[in-house]
Amino acid sequence: MNKGTALPQKKKLLSNRTMSFLEFLCVILVAIFLFLPIFWIALTAFKPESEVYTTSIFFQATLDNFKAVFSSSFDLGKYYSNSIIVVLFTLIITIPVSVLASYSLSRFKMRGKQLFMFAILATQFIPLIVNVIPFFIMFRNWGIIDTTLALIIVNLGHTIPYAIWLIKGFIDRIPIDMEEAATIDGANRLQVLWHVLLPLAKPGIITATVFCFVITWNEFMFALVLTQQDAVTLPVALSFFNGEKGVLWNQMAAAGILFVLPTIVFMLLVRKQFILGMTSGGVK
Repeated sequence: MNKGTALPQKKKLLSNRTMSFLEFLCVILVAIFLFLPIFWIALTAFKPESEVYTTSIFFQATLDNFKAVFSSSFDLGKYYSNSIIVVLFTLIITIPVSVLASYSLSRFKMRGKQLFMFAILATQFIPLIVNVIPFFIMFRNWGIIDTTLALIIVNLGHTIPYAIWLIKGFIDRIPIDMEEAATIDGANRLQVLWHVLLPLAKPGIITATVFCFVITWNEFMFALVLTQQDAVTLPVALSFFNGEKGVLWNQMAAAGILFVLPTIVFMLLVRKQFILGMTSGGVK
């Protein structure tokens, strides 16, 4: 190799190393930007009251903040159970209904299907604030204001259309020949759906479940308007941490950590299927 070709290769290698270093530096800066607030909230949750307004990261940790949020003054356990009930029943209804609707829209011919699909998608374009007053009046007439049933109903109105669109994209990519082969072997429609389609569409179903979980768990607007005391959920309860001295940041931070904990645990349990669903976009 002569000197004329060696010099450009060295410059190219140096340039590649520089770009790799800059990319690594950008990733580190983005990670710091994203996780520093979470890290600081976690620190504040364990700080004693005297250390809340300091920037110290070394202090004598305490669990008093977590004990305080479950005391009778705040009763976070009640709000926690309300959120779990709303999320659980919303998912129990959303996923089966969405899977059946997605399968029907993907496999069966029907009049006005495209218009129906557009109508489902259009529901996601309506601002939440537009729906609050109609739902409030309707639920007040039904006598279900300040109940978890009211929150489940309004959440279903958002999660089902979203899940139908997401799951249908996965079902569309499943070869219909596999279903026909199962039918020839004697399987009926439900058996084909359970034994053939669901295992293949599992990444898409789990992806839809994750997003519906996050949407329902973090829902604030309807919970704020439609609840008063009995059915208050965690997002609304986080605004209750006010005292004579102002906002109780240490106790709010403790409640915030408990608020994000179920989401983290849920994501860890389904992370493999969720990543597969997000990266594949469907079953090839």
